[in-house]
Amino acid sequence: MRTHFCGELNKDALDQEVTLCGWINRRRDHGGVIFLDVRDKRGIAQVVINPDTADTFAIAESVRNEFVLKIKGKVIARDDAMINSKIPTGEVEVVASDIEILNTSKPIPFQLDATDTSEEVRLKYRYLDLRRDEMQKRLRLRSKVTHFMRDFMDSNDFLDIETPFLTKATPEGARDYLVPSRTHEGSFFALPQSPQLFKQLLMMSGFERYYQIVKCFRDEDLRADRQPEFTQLDVETSFMDEGEITGLMEKMTRGLFKEAINVDLPDEFPTITFADAMRLYGVDRPDMRIPLQMVDLNELMQSVEFKVFSGPASNEDGRVAAMRVPGGATISRKQIDDYTKYVSIYGAKGLAYIKLNEDGPVSPIIKFLGDEVTQKVIELTGAETGDIIFFGADKAKIVNESLGNLREKLAKDLNLYDKEWAPIWVLDFPMFDVADDGSLNAIHHPFTAPSVDAQTLVDNPSEALSRAYDLVINGSEVGGGSIRIHQSDMQKTVLTLLGIDDEEAREKFGFLLDALEYGCPPHGGMAFGLDRLVMILAGADSIREVIAFPKTQTAACLLTSAPATVPRKQLRELSIKVSLPEKS
Repeated sequence: MRTHFCGELNKDALDQEVTLCGWINRRRDHGGVIFLDVRDKRGIAQVVINPDTADTFAIAESVRNEFVLKIKGKVIARDDAMINSKIPTGEVEVVASDIEILNTSKPIPFQLDATDTSEEVRLKYRYLDLRRDEMQKRLRLRSKVTHFMRDFMDSNDFLDIETPFLTKATPEGARDYLVPSRTHEGSFFALPQSPQLFKQLLMMSGFERYYQIVKCFRDEDLRADRQPEFTQLDVETSFMDEGEITGLMEKMTRGLFKEAINVDLPDEFPTITFADAMRLYGVDRPDMRIPLQMVDLNELMQSVEFKVFSGPASNEDGRVAAMRVPGGATISRKQIDDYTKYVSIYGAKGLAYIKLNEDGPVSPIIKFLGDEVTQKVIELTGAETGDIIFFGADKAKIVNESLGNLREKLAKDLNLYDKEWAPIWVLDFPMFDVADDGSLNAIHHPFTAPSVDAQTLVDNPSEALSRAYDLVINGSEVGGGSIRIHQSDMQKTVLTLLGIDDEEAREKFGFLLDALEYGCPPHGGMAFGLDRLVMILAGADSIREVIAFPKTQTAACLLTSAPATVPRKQLRELSIKVSLPEKS
């Protein structure tokens, strides 16, 4: 239907007769001459309609924004004074000789170039929202990312193998989406949270190198970087240790950033242990662009009379930590109150501070600490005149979460970043998390290999480390993986420590336990959150901005009004009866 794309016209096409197809981005009537900005997937071209072509001019008078047109005309150079340097086609325009209206458009519910359109409206009319240049660029970037990933994996001898969507529910850390079976009454499939067990089975099947760009499903509370259905690059390989796997994935990530956004990441990504990440930054996904660190004060604070500090400092599960913010003495009292409210989200009961003004340290807590302890705090944190020191004192988990997240908020509010990109590997994760009742939960998943032998693991499971690794970029975990358990006895040991007895293990993982006994190779892998990675590359604030048709934070689709009720007949076929609580 067309000879050229709108966004590709330039002086090479001068004096050529061209045919364009696209949407009317903007219509302008300049006293007898009509200008149309015509948009297609490559960009915008300006079309001029003169009144001496009466039939064409009459059509141009009738068209409105978002009409779909087919336009024939001649490419001419714009006058020097009319050149638009803001667009690639700004040196030329098309003088129309014929216009055909391919389709009309009702007035759209929001302007495509508006910046204040609510997300609710944008998601309801997503097919219009996706016409916006910003959204077009983001989804093109996403396509570029997946294309690079496939090329990289193919060039490194990985096979693209699909795994099932309808599978068996297994405990992997989140709630499953269940699908009722019509042919097996009372039974359910589960949509996969990840292809974890299947990709391990592929290693046991001798394929050695597998990958898949795959949909995964988790029924969990949502936030800006979570969706109920999400996409990941899933990778598994045999006969490679963690250093070889992370080295290969690092190479892919460097190439991806260069190809997608022309960014050169470091030749070698730094590493940090989980323990150091928590001690220094309070989170296991530290944003290394932020030059703020936490300093332990437990030993210093154990003997002070200030019980708010001495209590946690003397408690085995407690922590007192300080964080110096250079130049932070200018933070107002109102801002400190706002930050105090912010850390309360993470369980903190308050936010103590010391300001280092020109006339010395100032704070309500100095009278409780004394001058000697105050000076020691200043010395330990390296604080100087003009800085502020924030404190956390409570259970270690609360201190880590509150100061760790405050660190990120301060960096955003005060623009404290000292670099644009900061990848880092987080290593040596604990094997288990110990619940309040003493039970163990897998930090990653039950199939992650420990770094110790089975007997040592049984003797001291709470201290055991796993062979897991996460890739963090700018404070976001973009990928994670581990070496897997490849021996049946070790797998049974881990399941037992997690409170899964032989009968339950056989019921849930019998097929895996059986496969482990038939010559399973050492293997490991990794998964990259594709949505989150593209979000970072695009500079977007939410993964909803890089997914074509996302769900809201309540896991609903405003475009299609899903989820929705279904006819009773269909429910009867599935042996399902819906019983809703009565409304009060």
